[in-house]
Amino acid sequence: MSNTVSYTPDVNAAVTQHADTVYKIALARTGNQNDANDVFQEVFLRLVMHVDKISSDEHMKHWLIRVTINCCNKHFKLWRSHTTDIPDLSVPFEPEEDDIYQAVLKLPPKYCNVIHLFYYEQLSIKEISEVLKLKETAVKSQLSRGRDKLREMLKGASGYGF
Repeated sequence: MSNTVSYTPDVNAAVTQHADTVYKIALARTGNQNDANDVFQEVFLRLVMHVDKISSDEHMKHWLIRVTINCCNKHFKLWRSHTTDIPDLSVPFEPEEDDIYQAVLKLPPKYCNVIHLFYYEQLSIKEISEVLKLKETAVKSQLSRGRDKLREMLKGASGYGF
């Protein structure tokens, strides 16, 4: 007889618990509220459609982060095929309305993703590697290179002491 407990995800609870994380990642990646709202809706629509694939609360969080990043990437591919304009990444992102976060938004996506997940979502390197489907060494490398790029971007900015 098996003692395994079946996990039944609660979509409403997931929205309540993870809405802020999904929206912040979407806003950080898209650079504006309208696109972030579109991505947000797409992510939770996908959750409703694929809720049976979620096996735990931790899996739910990782799944939502991964789907958010994928939806943002899809959004940019569609956007690039229809426009030659550059998105405005200087939109204030509350509560991170500081120079450092604005610099993070200007990093290449692979560095922006790992830095955002590590510092702003407080995921461990192991969790980031699982979410982004990268080796832990790749995450460490991207964090290091991203920090170096940030240091260079912020060099000479008052109060940062880089």
